[in-house]
Amino acid sequence: MTYPVDMTVSPEVSAHFDEATNTISYIVKDPASDHCAIIDSVMDIDYAAGRITYDHADALIAEIEARGLTLDWIIETHVHADHLSAAPYIQQKLGGRIGVGEKIMVVQETFGKIFNEGTEFQRDGSQFDALFRDKDTYRVGEMTCFAIYTPGHTPACMVHVMGDAAFVGDTLFMPDGGSARADFPGGDAGQLYDSIQKVLTLPDDMRLFMCHDYGPNGRDIQWQTTVAEERAHNIHVGGGKTREEFIKFRTERDAQLAVPKLIIPSLQVNMRAGALPRDKDGNLMLKVPVNGI
Repeated sequence: MTYPVDMTVSPEVSAHFDEATNTISYIVKDPASDHCAIIDSVMDIDYAAGRITYDHADALIAEIEARGLTLDWIIETHVHADHLSAAPYIQQKLGGRIGVGEKIMVVQETFGKIFNEGTEFQRDGSQFDALFRDKDTYRVGEMTCFAIYTPGHTPACMVHVMGDAAFVGDTLFMPDGGSARADFPGGDAGQLYDSIQKVLTLPDDMRLFMCHDYGPNGRDIQWQTTVAEERAHNIHVGGGKTREEFIKFRTERDAQLAVPKLIIPSLQVNMRAGALPRDKDGNLMLKVPVNGI
């Protein structure tokens, strides 16, 4: 399968690390214009207090305004289970279109049932401005970008490629971090292996940007590597590890992992493109399904 790779275009990438969720959000600037995109924004939540704030999103907004940039896209690589998206808040301040993979509809159907959402909750992806399919292209300023469908961690995962930079979401971690779990509803370890192989067919020098890093073995937080580094050294899939080896390892490891602390608020918000749910009286309200996930 061929993708419209153009390694001659090298966007400027500004990374913003959120210590509370170990998430890295990115501002990606077209080198030929003053247009940009945001990848995987974060909305702050004090879950115990039920309080939402926007410090992380405000930092992205402040940088874009200070640099005089125009925001074209607010991209979600997938429906995150460990942090809340700030996409609507950013869109209200700066404009831009919110995009996610078209399989968001599968996620909405699955978790619409778990959270007992009523018929007013649309399960057709209409909360987003664009639903990407494999090989779909779009533009950030003069730069042509494209999406690669990479299911396995979730059904709606996409890798977004902008020139010589690819934003891999949770499909891959840094080489010493391995890969994401595949045991959420709709996840599949075999699919995840196949998706990773797609990413590893990109050019060796393609820059890869992670959505998360946890500083394994006490090292400093990192978020950028290359296809060649991942192919050679990734501890879960590098060095020619087979599909069968990966499935066995991933399945056994996932059985030992704790549920993400913010999974319940994250899924309710992120399947709505970052909008907070409301109760029948219009009040902002999150649900906690008991023994449902």
